[in-house]
Amino acid sequence: MWRMPINDLLFSAHQVHRQYFNPNQIQISTLVNIKSGGCPEDCAYCPQSARYQTGVDNQPLMAIGEVEAAASAAKAQGATRLCLGAAWRSVKDRDLPVLARMIETVRSHGLECCMTLGMLTHDQANALAAAGLDYYNHNLDTSADHYTTIITTRTYEQRLQTIENVRDAGMKVCCGGIIGMGEKSLDRAGLLVRLATFTPHPESVPINQLVRVEGTPLHQSPDIDPFDVVRTIAAARIVLPSARVRLSAGRRQMDDSTQALCFFAGANSLFYGDKLLTTENPEQAQDRLLFQRLGLEAESMPTDESLYASIDATV
Repeated sequence: MWRMPINDLLFSAHQVHRQYFNPNQIQISTLVNIKSGGCPEDCAYCPQSARYQTGVDNQPLMAIGEVEAAASAAKAQGATRLCLGAAWRSVKDRDLPVLARMIETVRSHGLECCMTLGMLTHDQANALAAAGLDYYNHNLDTSADHYTTIITTRTYEQRLQTIENVRDAGMKVCCGGIIGMGEKSLDRAGLLVRLATFTPHPESVPINQLVRVEGTPLHQSPDIDPFDVVRTIAAARIVLPSARVRLSAGRRQMDDSTQALCFFAGANSLFYGDKLLTTENPEQAQDRLLFQRLGLEAESMPTDESLYASIDATV
């Protein structure tokens, strides 16, 4: 598949995309960092690792009132899902009550709630599911063969176990990876094949492009060919036909034409907002303008016409 001419690959992927989704609709999620910095893991791409000097402050767990404000803002901006991320190796049982209150707060705004908190035990996954958590994100990051060149403090099998615990608890799975970390095409294929062996497939598959942060071991990684991003999206759509494939971190490094090709190839979800966990994301007005130019629409858009004023003035 990876060696197919790009036109043939895009044609095949788009055909699959149309079978399962409206090709002109994009699911919108917003990502909020509820606890930043100080993570003991050595993930070579991550500016939140305590092992690297990246300028990211170590902040405690966010207050419920701040989550309330974030949920309200996400809803007003058209998101259907709020994702809450904490820089932990694993969840501590003592934090489960406050996490449950955060889930309740997000869902009270009519939003789906996703969390990414590190490793989960079986009992912790059940507790989060009982609190109403819709999705849990736990990425594989790359292929099993390439994994140990990126991370040594957590095994691939531990990641798979957390995903199994999430699925057993009845939650939906959000699981993808990162490209541009020195992996080969075979590694990208290996990641997608592993995801395709999950039964059922992950409901959400984020495809991240490495954001090179000074101070991390991967800061000097070479640029990735934009067509490699497009090919990865297309391949993900073909082997994971019913999943939401999210064009995730690294969008700010893409031009509009590359993003348009990714949408055609089957990407139908993105993070909306000026910032992800610690890295920059395209501005909201820029995304709205791109949607208008491409004839795309979000699954849920705000009704406040004033939010469109800055766009209408430029069209």
